Amino acid sequence: MAYDDLRSFLRALERDGDLKRIKAEVDPYLEVGEIVDRVNKAGGPALLFENVKGSAMPLAMNVFGTDRRLLKALGLASYDEISEKIGGLLKPELPHGFTGVREAFGKLGAMAHVPPRKVKEAPVQEVVLTGDDVDLDRLPALFTWPEDGGSFFNLGLTHTKDPESGVRNLGLYRLQRHDKRTIGMHWQIHKDSRNHYQVAARRGERLPVAIAFGCPPAVTYASTAPLPGDIDEYLFAGFIQGKRIEMVDCKTVPLQVPANAEVVLEGWLEPGEMLPEGPFGDHTGFYTPQEDFPALTIDCVTMRKRPLLQSIVVGRPPTEDGPLGRATERFFLPLLKVIVPDIVDYHLPESGGFHNCAIVSIDKKYPKHAQKVMHAVWGAHMMSLTKLIIVVDADCDVHDLHEVSWRALGNTDYARDLTVVEGPVDHLDHASYQQFWGGKAGIDATAKWPEEGYTRDGGWPRMVESDPEVAERVTKRWKEYGL
Repeated sequence: MAYDDLRSFLRALERDGDLKRIKAEVDPYLEVGEIVDRVNKAGGPALLFENVKGSAMPLAMNVFGTDRRLLKALGLASYDEISEKIGGLLKPELPHGFTGVREAFGKLGAMAHVPPRKVKEAPVQEVVLTGDDVDLDRLPALFTWPEDGGSFFNLGLTHTKDPESGVRNLGLYRLQRHDKRTIGMHWQIHKDSRNHYQVAARRGERLPVAIAFGCPPAVTYASTAPLPGDIDEYLFAGFIQGKRIEMVDCKTVPLQVPANAEVVLEGWLEPGEMLPEGPFGDHTGFYTPQEDFPALTIDCVTMRKRPLLQSIVVGRPPTEDGPLGRATERFFLPLLKVIVPDIVDYHLPESGGFHNCAIVSIDKKYPKHAQKVMHAVWGAHMMSLTKLIIVVDADCDVHDLHEVSWRALGNTDYARDLTVVEGPVDHLDHASYQQFWGGKAGIDATAKWPEEGYTRDGGWPRMVESDPEVAERVTKRWKEYGL
């Protein structure tokens, strides 16, 4: 199972020799970011800064910086474990015989214990601060890159709920610290929390918000998952963790937060209260410009008696975003196959920010099958933001970028095999000539059929491959060659 809270996971990492305590004083202005970025890119350990200048609160960084650590945090041997569990739940066939009935009940049982569970008392509410005691300067926010517009909390899990339906949302957005009691909410136009804010503003109501730091690892991951708006992130977190997430009512807002979090900020967003937010060195590797975003006033801070804060550094990949993005890629393959059953496998390269490029393999069945899949992917929830889709045949390993590039560069007649469209792009995309929408491309790198217009003599050429018998003989004799 996954770990129940952050600190128990950190203790486990320390026992494994995969956490480094840093006792020297470090400056959250640029210095922490430089240290963490170097350690992450070198595949180094999780870091616990025990002496952060200006704050008495330790700062945990690079916690999910490797696939091994994220898998350990979620209690998994591989990302495929969750993929297989999701795939099993999605299978539509009826059970056959006693064994099939038992398996069906087993699936139901697997879901029955994962909804969140409310508790009355929680570690995160051991200390409660209100009024003049609220001081966000006590929390170690990071000024990571030289041209950032201020100090940011980069791993605060934001809780809101739809004012009309009551459906809650858990999201991960950067949070700029404007002053001791004010935080900028950088939620983008495609995000559910922004929709909640717009609904509240239309109704002339303020929106309750709670931001939790240092949450159980499964909850932190779930906040990054591209779930549909009607799917509860806490149900998904419980599904990953293998047991129910404990939740507690907030002290001053009508929301619930993880009982085992480290720190929670509670406040209300007034309609129309905006402040300039940014610039910020984002996960794209480029600065995003300053824009006006809602400004949240914090009325209450709850925390453990000896809390710690967790944050991440984003910037030019690879960063700690990498393992989180790879987990999403694998976890959501079964769901994507439900929407686009033509897909054999897919890969979202980290260098593309996990949304700029999707490499998709298909078992080609008919002419222009690749183009059909491109448009289906663009119509699949948040995959609509994908700027480049490369479609390859099923015998291509989508995770081998050398293999993919060989197919894409060699198998394409750009007058026929390149599809160019316009559509929505990510809020942070800097390459589109106007914000929020831009050009997209699909590359058909599959073998072409006569029905698609490829009528050259002999048809599509066969790939060069070794003679199987000779290859086997050479393998057996390899030591004889002295190579």
